[in-house]
Amino acid sequence: MKKLKFLNVQFNAELHPSKIAAFRGAIIQKVGQKDTLLFHNHLDDEKFNYQYALVQYKTIAKRPTIICMGEGVEVIHKFFEKSDWTLNIAGEEYQMSIHKLNMQEFTMQTWDKMMHYTLLNWLPLNQQSYEEYQKMTGLVEKTQFLEKKIIGHILAFAKGIAWQVENEIKVNITEMQEPRLMYYKNIKMMAFSLTFKTNVFLPNYMGLGKGVSLGFGIVKKIDF
Repeated sequence: MKKLKFLNVQFNAELHPSKIAAFRGAIIQKVGQKDTLLFHNHLDDEKFNYQYALVQYKTIAKRPTIICMGEGVEVIHKFFEKSDWTLNIAGEEYQMSIHKLNMQEFTMQTWDKMMHYTLLNWLPLNQQSYEEYQKMTGLVEKTQFLEKKIIGHILAFAKGIAWQVENEIKVNITEMQEPRLMYYKNIKMMAFSLTFKTNVFLPNYMGLGKGVSLGFGIVKKIDF
């Protein structure tokens, strides 16, 4: 088992999802590019840290939101300690204030029961796996392929928060929309929105897959 600090900070403004990258850039500029790696995951101008992002930027109910977990919770004060929270987002000034701040601590573990989640705008495929996926013709084959991708992304999350998963992770996709093309870093990628069951507890609004720091792959628990 692993204890995970999890902070959800929603700001009192309205932001279109297309401006998440600009929101992230504005926060980084306010904090200072060299002040902390966790805000941007860039080692320098050319090198990128490919570990799971512990500070994630997204919109929730149209509000700009920062999700911090683990070490990310410890560094968010770099922004909060600034006296001026005015952000320049895509050429427009936003006077930021806190709408909602929710700090929780979760016990990360696998369970005997399966929990149900939605997964929104998930980017599971790189060029090689995209070609593999396109060659598949059967729905069962494609579903099993994507289930393995979810397991891999849960394991990447676990590694990022220093949680050693001791038991087998189980995943079953229960419903899936037709995938659509979305831009990630100016590249068109296949994005999936689906529901799935797993024996792993996952905090609401965390991300799975590629682009989690920019609002892709948002997870939310379904309560019946």
